[in-house]
Amino acid sequence: MILPPDREDSETSAKLSDALKVLLRFGALMLRTGNTAIRTREWIGVLASKMGFDAVSVSLSLDSITASVRRSGERSMAMREIGPPATNVSRIAELEHLAKTLEPRSAPSEIAVRLEEIESTKPLYSSVQIAAAVGIASGGFAFLNGAAALEMFAAALGGGIGQWFRSWLSRRHLNQYGAVALSAVVASGVFVLGAALARRAGLEFVHYPSGFISSVLFLIPGFPLIAGLFDLLQHQTVAAVSRLAYGLMMLLAVALGLSIVIAIAGVDITRQPALELAYPLKLSLRAVASFVAACAFAMLFNTSARTVVAAGLLALVANDLRLILIDMGMMLAPAAFFAALLIGLVALVVDERFNVPRLAMTVAPIVIMIPGIYAFEMIVLFNRGKMLDALQASAACGFVIGALAMGLATARFFSRR
Repeated sequence: MILPPDREDSETSAKLSDALKVLLRFGALMLRTGNTAIRTREWIGVLASKMGFDAVSVSLSLDSITASVRRSGERSMAMREIGPPATNVSRIAELEHLAKTLEPRSAPSEIAVRLEEIESTKPLYSSVQIAAAVGIASGGFAFLNGAAALEMFAAALGGGIGQWFRSWLSRRHLNQYGAVALSAVVASGVFVLGAALARRAGLEFVHYPSGFISSVLFLIPGFPLIAGLFDLLQHQTVAAVSRLAYGLMMLLAVALGLSIVIAIAGVDITRQPALELAYPLKLSLRAVASFVAACAFAMLFNTSARTVVAAGLLALVANDLRLILIDMGMMLAPAAFFAALLIGLVALVVDERFNVPRLAMTVAPIVIMIPGIYAFEMIVLFNRGKMLDALQASAACGFVIGALAMGLATARFFSRR
């Protein structure tokens, strides 16, 4: 029996619509887990080709994805909301592996099942493990910012409790900006409380500002900021601007929580001279702090254990290189550029030889180089009306973040494409 033409067209359109829905779900998962727009667009193209689409056109932003496809003369267009952004490097790797290994002309239902499996995969680390790692990283940040042992311990305590509290709020689906602001209050408040108890015991915090700000540096939205800048360099303007706006709002939320504690506790954020140590010892301790901090962020981004160690080792080398260049008299931005260039080149090699996504190797080492202290100083100083000092801090912060993005972008010139 030959079906009427209108019914044939209806069934063909329905199949095309089902395939497009699967393609949109794949792209939405990519963006929701923190992947850049340019990489998401590339992998959508790979998957679309294997699904038999003749042409695909995609429009991406932080909260929605729109795609128009053509197959055998039939055309279809659809849009899908993405949902609250997050960071999950392990899921990015699984999605990329799916697109690479998918057999041509696979049924959309089969792909949908595999996407469901990927989406339902549990995190690699528990909230307690991540909180402990972030606490240790906060202590490492305090040392890198010139703090001594007491401030490091208080910053570690504040960072660990603050991260656990943020996870608790996230599981209850609280607004992300509110959760981050409250977490900043808790993390910095724990540091202030620890300092007060130490003072009553006769112990004085000499490098108080460094430890205080280090307790909330884990809340810096480094992933969206770096990804947004990278998308901007790749002409993904809509996705880049929306991602940068999201990162800025997160930064403002952290600054709000920090400002509340500063106002209540009367904290002076004027930085003190760094802790004086013998230079070889300082280099060794910097290396350890860089390794620990990068490993913690890699765990926070749900990276596999092997990649966590690799990211930590890369951060150890790159961040020590950056700090040595600064000690030799180089300005902050050029030193950050060379460190980011090294990270980008190593990530390219690892991606091509071991099929590890570049984001897995680049973001954690890069995030620990973002000048969070300058960012918070900028906002607090603006709030206090100290315009000249605030502009100086904002210029230093902006130049360094831009240099990090440019270093990663320059590394791409050495890729095979």
